[in-house]
Amino acid sequence: MVHIPYGRTVIEYDEGNANVLCSRIDELKAEGDGLSIVKAAMENPIDSPRLKELAKGKKNCVIIISDHTRPVPSRDILPNMIAELKEGSPDIDITLLVATGFHRGSTKEELINKMGEELYNSCKIVIHDCRNAESNVQIGILPSGAPCVIDRLAVETELLISEGFIEPHFFAGFSGGRKSVLPGVCDQVTVLGNHCSRFIDSEKARTGKLDGNPMHEDMLAAAKLANLQFIVNVVIDEDKRTVAAFAGNYVTAHRKGCDFLLDYAKVKPAYADIVITSNGGAPLDQNIYQSVKSMSAAEASCNPGGVIIEVSECLDGHGGQVFYEALRDCVSPEALYDEIMATPQDKTVPDQWESQILARILKKYTVIMVCLPKYKSIVEDMKMKYAETLDEAIAMAKAMGKESMTFIPNGVSVIVSE
Repeated sequence: MVHIPYGRTVIEYDEGNANVLCSRIDELKAEGDGLSIVKAAMENPIDSPRLKELAKGKKNCVIIISDHTRPVPSRDILPNMIAELKEGSPDIDITLLVATGFHRGSTKEELINKMGEELYNSCKIVIHDCRNAESNVQIGILPSGAPCVIDRLAVETELLISEGFIEPHFFAGFSGGRKSVLPGVCDQVTVLGNHCSRFIDSEKARTGKLDGNPMHEDMLAAAKLANLQFIVNVVIDEDKRTVAAFAGNYVTAHRKGCDFLLDYAKVKPAYADIVITSNGGAPLDQNIYQSVKSMSAAEASCNPGGVIIEVSECLDGHGGQVFYEALRDCVSPEALYDEIMATPQDKTVPDQWESQILARILKKYTVIMVCLPKYKSIVEDMKMKYAETLDEAIAMAKAMGKESMTFIPNGVSVIVSE
């Protein structure tokens, strides 16, 4: 029986003779709870002094934290970071800067769900706004040529640090580390420049790839310009529990975490006519926009002309108006893809990258979405097919003459690569 995350529930399916591609992250046997795992990592930072040493003599600090779209176990990380900061500088003024990137702002309820009521009520929290030019300031130029414009709070603080988690990412290679700065707390002009069609099209801008990835190189440069001094990143299992932690230098600690995860997340393709996947359940499957990530995992194991079945609850619907309209209004995915590829870097529009990747997938495959029934028309507007249940979706695919099947139960947890 295969278990496919869907919102806060699980869909079970008898896979029969089908292939199943899963990460091995659940083979990890964590020693202690999340708090103790993080504490141990912070006591032995990679290529960096202890955080309490960095805090000495500092009057203020900004901790970049992830937003509602990421299942980062902040309850395990922030108490340890705050304790060390106060050990080094008892009166230090700490601000939590929520790295929304290009997403909407996180709500109070979402932040409480993420960090707990006690932390939420005791901390000073600011939500980054990439669209508010007055709250952001330019600090340099990136290798891509895009201006590096970041949140003023991150620039003016005496100590900039970040928390996060490491997972495979469909164009940045891996999440975590430098991504806290770009796109996390950057102005829209910087995000748009970094997410240009040329970079998204690069064969190096793929899941699990860092070396030669132009997006990663831009992100590293942004973190350096911002003077990001310390990170605490964790790896989580399928139940979103902390199983490993990496603290210290934003380059080498992050890279060690990525190399660690790669050993557990890399799987060889099992090519099939039908590939069924999910975005790992809530909060990652909250909209179609986020669900493109797991579609890219299915893409890497689907036969030409095959069918991808995406199982995502999509509580928030499409997840981006411009993204939705681009697919809705295009003549065809092929025409949209060509239009995006002809768009210069400085003319990149919001969510163009997500439209580009979905168009790339739809050029080659039929996509059937299993999501909330109220979003059927949106799914169909976006050039995909809709099914209310997984059984219905598989029946639709088989009616198209497709037979062989591969399941990737959690498409955001694996790196599908030869």
